Order: sequence, then structure tokens, then C-alpha cells
Amino acid sequence: MKELRRKFGDRFIDDEAVLSLYSREASFEVPSARPLGLVYPVSEEEVVWLVKWAYESGTPIFAQGSATSLSGNTVLTRPGIIASFEKMNKVLEVNPTDSYVVVQPGVRLEELNIELARYGVFFPVDPGSVRSATVGGAVANGAGGMRGAKYGTMRDWVLGLNAVTGRGDLLRLGCRTLKCRNGYDLVRLFVGSEGTLGLVTEAVLRVAPLPESAAALLARYDDLGALVKDVVKIRANRIWPLFAEFLGPAESEAVGLEASYTLFLGVDTNKGAEEAVLSKLKGIIGGRISEEAVGWEQAMELLEPRRRLFAAQVAIMQKQLGDEGVLVIEDIVVPVSKLPEAASRVVNLAERLGVPLSLGGHVGDGNLHPTTWFRRGDPEGAKKAREFIEGLGKIAVELGGSVSAEHGIGTLKRDLLKLELDPLALKYMRELKSIFDPRGILNPDKVF
Repeated sequence: MKELRRKFGDRFIDDEAVLSLYSREASFEVPSARPLGLVYPVSEEEVVWLVKWAYESGTPIFAQGSATSLSGNTVLTRPGIIASFEKMNKVLEVNPTDSYVVVQPGVRLEELNIELARYGVFFPVDPGSVRSATVGGAVANGAGGMRGAKYGTMRDWVLGLNAVTGRGDLLRLGCRTLKCRNGYDLVRLFVGSEGTLGLVTEAVLRVAPLPESAAALLARYDDLGALVKDVVKIRANRIWPLFAEFLGPAESEAVGLEASYTLFLGVDTNKGAEEAVLSKLKGIIGGRISEEAVGWEQAMELLEPRRRLFAAQVAIMQKQLGDEGVLVIEDIVVPVSKLPEAASRVVNLAERLGVPLSLGGHVGDGNLHPTTWFRRGDPEGAKKAREFIEGLGKIAVELGGSVSAEHGIGTLKRDLLKLELDPLALKYMRELKSIFDPRGILNPDKVF
């Protein structure tokens, strides 16, 4: 580690207490190895140097944004170096006319939108961890979130990337234009690759005009099936919701709402059209409408309780297990038309396994986040949690969906990926990995 200390000075850390803070992520996966050290690069040149050093020494690098990953995407599987990008956090260029912004990977998504608001534009990708999640982590994980029903995920909003491959080569990929056909789409290959192909040092992100206004409502249901069917009806009526989110009864009560299934539904509009949109929504929705919002800020405020789902699930778990609980937040996606069946089968799965169940998710794009928990140190509880994850993956694949919508594969879903993809596709993925990272030093043991 002497070379790292000489290169990075006080930005190389080997203090055990600090390393322990950077060795965990938000998932329940625990590292199987201890870090050799932690570095904070501050420039592209330093990242290139670091990867070349790792390539020559055969030392694994585990890149980290803010460690909000939920599928074991950043846990250490071998002794190696953690590269934290939190100090590369500059917004380098904002170009609202050409609809892009250039940023370093450590910029947090919420901070980015605070800056973009000055120009009347925004970056639409809105994960639940938006206050913590960084651009680099969102790119690596192919993040989605609450506005995915309208705006999609990271793969729809990344125009270009600078990335350092496992060979130490700096690639400048993509364009700063909305149309770009310059050969193979390597940008899309890197988005969602979970840091296994290269380390992102700069991103060109597409931005959109801030909507003039929005109309939103909060509806309550006694039955989850009825809520999900209403979302299907909204889509069948050719309404493109800005967000369509839900909470279960216990989760609704935990965030200060009535103990019922709660639907948060919003549509972005032009000014003056809000009441007409609300009227149309109310003509379709069968639930009990308890709140309405007119205006962009008001719609975002109405959605705020949904952002507290994670805290609510922690509170519910702690009532049962105190501080010994381990939360398992899952992520599957199915076609929107299959949501009623998927929700029913998820409930049946939890009952069959005898595990607790908390439900919430992005129902506007078919993305469910079933959550369970178990007591720390209980091997039977941990075994059932993994059976729950496996069962969810099977439900998703059987209904024409995917084992992951936005959380990624990491270590938790490596076997589940085999359910969804045939061996030949996985073989090609492995070969791509070997081209970009021939020594396997970048986030090893993830995805495969």
C-alpha cells in the first residue's frame, strides 16, 4: 500500500474504524473480505493511475458512490481497495439549450436537481434514495425510481460517459447531442454494468424542461387487487402518469396516513389543465380519494410520504425484532397488465414461507418492492429470506418480467439471472467482461 499512500497522501485511508464504515451497503449482504484500504480520487487522471496500478498488482477495486445499493452490488468479496468517488462532485457544465449537463460521478442526484432548477430544467430519474444516491452509482446500477412510469430509467438519460476500463484505458463514449449513431452503443453497455466493466469519471446526462404544473391525488383502498387494477385502467386509458406509487396499510400508517392501501397518482400538465386532468383521473379511479394536489410543488409534497417507505419498514420491523432485525428489500418487475396476478402471488409466497411481508413500489411501471425481515443471527430466518428472493424471481420471469427492475444483480441475484437468460447470453456477457476487464479486478464476483 506504500505506492497508494505516496500517490494519494491523506486521501488514502487504512484506519480500521473508517474502513468498517465503507464496508457495508444498504442491502443485507455482508462483505466476505476486508478492504486493504480506501482511496478518494479527485480527478480522472488519478482514476486512470489507480486502475493501472490495480491491473499491474492484481488488486481488486470496489467502486463506491453512497452505498445505497440493495443487491450486494458493492460488498467486498475479496480483499481489495475501495474507491470512493464522493470528492469528485462537481457540475462541470449546464446547457439547457442543448438539453444536457456534464457532471462528475460523486454529484448527488438531489443536489444536481437543485442546481438545474436555476435553469428551468431537471434530471428526471428519481430513486427512493435520491437524497443520497450519486450519479456514478445511478449509472452503474441503471437506477430507476418514482418517475420511472413517465421518464424511464438511467439508460434513457445518459448521453455520454468517460470511463476507465479494467485495463486502465480511458474511454470517451457517446455524444452531447440527443441523436447519436457513432458505432456500437457502448454507453448503454456501461449503464447498469455495476462497475464491472469500468469506473465512470464523467457523465453527460440528458435534462428535460421542468413541467409547468402537475395534478395529483391520493386514493385509499381496502384491497390491493383493486388498487393495482386501477393503475392498469389508468394506463389502458392512455394516461401517462408522472408517478403511480403505493404503500400497504401498515406502511401507510407508519408514515402518518390512514391504515389502508394507498395510491399516489400524479400527472404532469400545462398550467390551467390541472382540474381537467384531476377530473379525468377521478372518473377512472375506484378508490376513496382523500387528497388532491394542483401544481408541481404540491404534487411533490403529496408524494413525500411515499419517500418515507424505507423508514416506515424499519419502524415496523423494529416493533417486532427491535434492533436485531435485518431488512430485505426486494425488486421485481412485470408487465403492467400482469400486476394484479403478480401482487396476489407475492402475498401467497410470503404466506407459504411464513415470512413477514411489507409491500410498496412503483406500480406505474410494473415495479414491485416486496420486503421481508428476519432476526440477525437466525440461520433459518436468513434461509427463508433467500427462498423469498428466489420465489419472487420465479414469479417475475413466469409473468414475462425480470428478476430486477432497478436494484441490479450484484451477489444476491447471480443465480436468479440464470432463470431469465439462457447460457449463451451469459457466455457472451462473460466474454464482454473479459475484454474490458481481463484480470477481473473491477468489482469481482458481481453479476456472474
